[in-house]
Amino acid sequence: MVASDVAEDGALTGGAVRRGVPILLYAWAVLAAVLLIAALWIAFLGKASDGEPSLSFDLAPRAAHKVAHVQKPTHIANTNLINAGPQPAMPLANNPAAQQPLASTKLPPAIVPQTIAKQVYAGAALVADPALIETTSSGPLPRIADDGRTPMAAYAPPAAKASGPRIAIVIGGLGISAKATAAAIANLPPAVTLSFAPYSNDVQRWVAEARKRGHEVLLEVPMEPFDFPDSDPGPHTLRAGTGEDSNIDRLTWSMTRFTGYAGVTNLLGGRFMADSNALEPVMTFLARRGLMFFDSGQGTRSAAPDVARDTSTPFVQAVSNIDAIQTGMEIDQRLSDLETRARQNGFAAGAGFLYPVTIERVAVWAQGLSGRGFVLVPASAIVQSGK
Repeated sequence: MVASDVAEDGALTGGAVRRGVPILLYAWAVLAAVLLIAALWIAFLGKASDGEPSLSFDLAPRAAHKVAHVQKPTHIANTNLINAGPQPAMPLANNPAAQQPLASTKLPPAIVPQTIAKQVYAGAALVADPALIETTSSGPLPRIADDGRTPMAAYAPPAAKASGPRIAIVIGGLGISAKATAAAIANLPPAVTLSFAPYSNDVQRWVAEARKRGHEVLLEVPMEPFDFPDSDPGPHTLRAGTGEDSNIDRLTWSMTRFTGYAGVTNLLGGRFMADSNALEPVMTFLARRGLMFFDSGQGTRSAAPDVARDTSTPFVQAVSNIDAIQTGMEIDQRLSDLETRARQNGFAAGAGFLYPVTIERVAVWAQGLSGRGFVLVPASAIVQSGK
C-alpha cells in the first residue's frame, strides 16, 4: 500500500468520527431534557410521599352478612322419601317414629285379631278367613283352602258386569304415610286396586279400611332394584344373588304381615324381576298359595310374563306407569293411552303411586270412564276374565 492510500484512509475515518460525535451529543441532550421535564412534573404536581410504601385500613363499618340457616335433611315421620319408586328411604321397622300415624289422621279400628279363629269382615268385604290361613310363628300365611278356594278369589271384590274394554289401575305405596293412605282410600273409586307395603305396624288396620270401602288389596314385596343398595327396599328384600331358601324366607316374612290381599306386586325390583332363575321359585310359591302376581311394569326387562306362564301363576302386567312424570297433564295423557290400549286389546292395566296429583287425576278420569265405553275393574278381574 502506498503512502497516499494510507493518508486517504485516515482522512476518511477521522471524518466519520467527527460526524458521529454531534449525533451522540444530540441523543444525550434529548434524554437529559426528558428527565428534566419528568422531575419538574413530579416536583410541582406530585406528592412527596408518592414514592414511599404505604398501608391503609378501611375502617368504615360493613353491613352484617345474613347467613341463611340450612337445615339438614331428616327422615320425616310417615313420609315416603324414595324418589325412583314406592318404598321408604329406610326400613320402617328400624324407624319407629315413622310408624306412628299423623296426628290429623284417625287410625282405623283393629278388627283382625292376632289369632284368627273365624271369618272377619270389614263391612261386607272378607278380610280374614282361617280356612285360607296357615298359622306360622311369623304370622298368618295365605294358603288354598281345603275346599279349593283361593285367597285371590276370596279377597277379590266383584267386578262390574258392564260390557266394554276393561281397565285396571293399581296405586301403590299405601301403608307408609297415614295421611296419604287415608286420602287414597277415601278418594279413589272402589274399583281401583291398592297395594300396601309390609313395614308399618298399623298396615292391617288400613287394609281392613280399604276392603271396607270396596278396594281390592295387593301386598308389595320388596325386590332388588338395579341401583341397590342406593335404593334399598329393606332388610327383607328378595335378592337376585341369594339362594332360593333365603328368598322364600324373606317372601314369607312379607306375606305374614297382614291378611286380606288377593295377590302380590313388586316393590321396586328391576334387577330381581329380570332374573328368571330368581323369580321362578317365587312365582311357584305364589301359585301354590292361590295368589296372583301383578307386575307394576317398573322394569323394562321383566321376565315375569314368561315365568308366570311357565309356573301357571295368575298374572297381570302394567303397560304404563301413569305418573312417571308427576304432572296432571302427563298423567291425563298416560290414562288416555291406557284407553287406547284397552280398546285395541280388550283390557289394559296401569300402575301409579299415591301422589296427591295421581289421586286427583285418577278420580277425575274415572268419573267419565263409563261414558266413554270402558269399565274400571280390579286387577284380579283381568285375570279371572281370561284377559
